[in-house]
Amino acid sequence: MKTIKLKALLALGLVFVLYIPAAGQLSSREIDKLVEDAMEKFTVAGVAVGVVKDGEIIHTKGYGLKSVDTGEKVNEHTSFAIASNSKAFTSTALAILVEEGKLSWQDRVIDHIPEFKMYNDYVTRNFNIQDLLTHRSGLGLGAGDLQKWPSGSDFTIVDMLSNFQHFEPVSAFRTKYDYDNILYLVAGEVIKRVSGMPWEVFIKTRILDPLGMDNSFALPPGMVDSDNLASPHLAENGVLKTIPYYELDPKKTNGAAGGVLANVDDLCLWMLVHLNEGKYGEHLEKQLFSGASQREMWQIHTTIPVRPNERYNPHFSGYGLGWRLSDMNGKMTVSHTGDLSGMLSKTIMIPELGLGVVVLTNSYYGGVGVFNAVSQSIVDSYLGLDDYGWTDRFLESYLASATGVKAEVERVWNTVEAASDEHINPKNYMGIYEDKWFGKIKIYLKEDQLWFTSLRSPALTGPMRYYKANTFAIKWEKRELDADAFAIFCLDEEGIAQIITMKGIAPDIDFSYDFQDLYLERVK
Repeated sequence: MKTIKLKALLALGLVFVLYIPAAGQLSSREIDKLVEDAMEKFTVAGVAVGVVKDGEIIHTKGYGLKSVDTGEKVNEHTSFAIASNSKAFTSTALAILVEEGKLSWQDRVIDHIPEFKMYNDYVTRNFNIQDLLTHRSGLGLGAGDLQKWPSGSDFTIVDMLSNFQHFEPVSAFRTKYDYDNILYLVAGEVIKRVSGMPWEVFIKTRILDPLGMDNSFALPPGMVDSDNLASPHLAENGVLKTIPYYELDPKKTNGAAGGVLANVDDLCLWMLVHLNEGKYGEHLEKQLFSGASQREMWQIHTTIPVRPNERYNPHFSGYGLGWRLSDMNGKMTVSHTGDLSGMLSKTIMIPELGLGVVVLTNSYYGGVGVFNAVSQSIVDSYLGLDDYGWTDRFLESYLASATGVKAEVERVWNTVEAASDEHINPKNYMGIYEDKWFGKIKIYLKEDQLWFTSLRSPALTGPMRYYKANTFAIKWEKRELDADAFAIFCLDEEGIAQIITMKGIAPDIDFSYDFQDLYLERVK
């Protein structure tokens, strides 16, 4: 067991004794071996793991490197961007405001943000606070995320509050689960307007500070005064390189969808307050939120189809308020994952067992295998299941998927290399095109090469190569985006391009690059 900071112990009312795992449950030494094996098989720089059980923190440890450039080691206090695991902080903040009587879960969003506008009047009038958190809006997966990803765009929360009106729904309101990030930013704006504090200030003063999460932050990395931050990494041909942090601008928007930076030491305190139904303090005499709020957050609001699984025999699956809910061998699980520009995280709790596990990594792709294999192996040991060889199973699946994706992407670029563009007149494609929510893009010649540039999201810029028919392939200048895209032109009777639609080239492109939602019409 690690030595944990005294302030954190007092804040959560924890008394530590040597934890001796029951037969079959992984010891700290076995967790070390598990992580080291996973790191050896997957390409990752650093990992951190935290485990709580029955009110105690029984394991917190860092492994590997914060940065391959500096060689500095990860420890239990090294903070990572936890990405979408931040969503539970946002739902908890709203729960606190509900308990204070400052809003109701069923309040309409327009009662607090009159300018909020969805794709039709009925949905706008009836969209409530819980709808912001439960991925049941009727919009498609990741709708509007291009306003926020990649970083550096000029979109503000003002834009996002009304841009939903320009999207076509893919399902009826409140009938289907489709993951959404931008609506969580609207939830962050609700917190600001109701409490009078920006989201990041509310999270720090009302959640992080009371719990003693002293090395966690609700500000972007560039605004954090800490020398113990992990750097994000991307693997290129099996070689890790650091990439820039995702940096949001609090003056333009907020971090309610994925803005928390935290470490496993602090996240153990976060899991414990949830497992204790909101109680904390020396004798659990303090209450961050009530048991009623806990049940509301851990109640299914949107159902998700159950995938058959002989190992766990699940019966239900759904989304609560900032948490994914399911069951394993008859025991409810509460979990979430996070993925943001080279940073990955996974949290899983089994309330009935008093168990919580968090795994953080700072490497994209390989990190998915690590956080899944490590967390699942630890959970299995507490469920009394045999060793399933998760690391090797995830590695096999990862390699098969990566091989298929790589082959498809190579096929596209091989077609581009072999294609003849002699019949293409660049002037027929050059011009300014505009989408109702994404704004203007420019197609122009740069050193005799057609070039694509978004005027509102300048990171989306790169050369366009002819592919086939009326389609071009765009290779973004910033290779860390890993989101090359097709631009498909619709021509008029004179052969002049009038409309551009887009889609990602790679089959596994991050859904936040929602190019498919664009409809760019020539304006000049």
